[in-house]
Amino acid sequence: MNIYRADLHIHTILSPCGDLHMSPANIVKQACATQLDIIGITDHNTTRQAPLIQELAAKVGLFVLCGAEVTSKEEAHCLTFFPDLDTLNQFQNYLDEYLPEIMNDTDNFGYQVCVNQNEDIIYEEEKLLISGISQSIEQIEKKVHELNGIFIPAHINRTRYSVVSQLGFIPPDLNYDALELSSHTTIEDYKEKNAYLKDAVFIQNSDSHMMETIGTVFSNFKMLSRSFQEIKKALKSEDGRYVIVPKV
Repeated sequence: MNIYRADLHIHTILSPCGDLHMSPANIVKQACATQLDIIGITDHNTTRQAPLIQELAAKVGLFVLCGAEVTSKEEAHCLTFFPDLDTLNQFQNYLDEYLPEIMNDTDNFGYQVCVNQNEDIIYEEEKLLISGISQSIEQIEKKVHELNGIFIPAHINRTRYSVVSQLGFIPPDLNYDALELSSHTTIEDYKEKNAYLKDAVFIQNSDSHMMETIGTVFSNFKMLSRSFQEIKKALKSEDGRYVIVPKV
C-alpha cells in the first residue's frame, strides 16, 4: 500500500468566484509544488474545465478526479466525481438541463470562462453557475451513483451552503461515499458533537479558489495505486484501503 496526498476540492477560472490565475496550467504547477499526488476539480455546477486539467496533469504524474461542486435546490453543496469522460459528459448534460435560466452578471459575480492550455478563452458560460439546480440533494446523489460516480456532501460543518446548514442534519437515507469537513474543525470534535455520524468516513480539502491555498488542507489516501476505483475503496474503507486526515 502507498500513501497519496489528495486535495479534492479545487475551483478553476470557470467558477465565478475563482481567481483569474486559476488556469489549468497554473493549478497543475501549484499542485505539484505543494507535493499533492491527487487533486479534484470541482467548479460550481460545471465540469467543462476538468478534462484539460486531467490531460495536463497526466504529463507530470499528477492524478486528477474530474467532477463538479453541485448546488442542490436546497442550496446544499456536494462534491461529485466520475470515472471517465463519458460519464462526466453525461453528468454535464444533466447539469445543463437543470441549471436555471438565471444569467450571470459579470460585474457582481465575475467571469465564467473556460480556457485552453494556452489560456485562450474558448467558452463563456452565460448562466450563473452558483445558482442551485432544480434537483434535490437526494436526486443528485442518485444521478451520481447511476453514473458510477462518487458523491460527497461538501463542508458539512459550515453555517451556509451545506446539507447540515440547510436541512439541519444528514438525512439517514442519503447514500454518500464520504463527508467533507472544512478546516475550521477537526474530525474528532465534529464526531463528538454529532454522534450519529461516528461511523462516517470524513475527508478535508482546501476548497481553493486561489493559487496560494491549493494543498494547504489535504487528506491522505492509503491505496495500492492512484485510480478512481482505488479512491472509491479508500472512501469506503474497503480491502485495507482508507483515508487518514492529518491533524493540524
